[in-house]
Amino acid sequence: MRIIGLTGGIGSGKSEAARHFAKLGYPVVYADKVGHAMIAPGGQAVDAVITAFGEGILTHGAIDRVKLGALIFANQAARERLETIIHPLIRSTIDHECETLQAQGCPIAIVEAALFGEEGEKDEWLAGLIVVIACHETRVRRLVELRRLSREEAEQRIAAQTPSESKVAFADWIIQNDGTLRELYEQVDRIGDQIGGPWRVS
Repeated sequence: MRIIGLTGGIGSGKSEAARHFAKLGYPVVYADKVGHAMIAPGGQAVDAVITAFGEGILTHGAIDRVKLGALIFANQAARERLETIIHPLIRSTIDHECETLQAQGCPIAIVEAALFGEEGEKDEWLAGLIVVIACHETRVRRLVELRRLSREEAEQRIAAQTPSESKVAFADWIIQNDGTLRELYEQVDRIGDQIGGPWRVS
């Protein structure tokens, strides 16, 4: 099975691109959703995260993602500590989900994850990489309007991530997402035509 990575910084629109791939019929594995499940009640990482960051991140006994986010985006060491706990679990879960899809006969799967290409090259287990980019002001506006962050919070979260533009050099496909949803979907459609669909089983 060919695994195509889909990445982009916060506010770039990579999740919307992933949703359109899913509408086209591609199985999509969402790393963010896997990560959220890890710290939801009963999740694999709950105990380790509480031990690392204390009960101040809890609301009514459960990890509050807003409190945790405010902590880790303001402190690089805290962010790295969280990544050390969660990323291996996310990778293991993604591997399992891809293995399940392969067993079901899927020839292609899309994996959406912000952290592809963090080492300055395409992850070796990917057959291709799609990078979604948008200008800084577009990303800030989306975070303020859609996620209800303050401009300061939006700037902080963008600054905490590796610039998506640094991944363009080793991307197989680039989506420029400063326009309308229709323009985004048209770019996804074109990439889908190039990579082939899950229904095209030889």
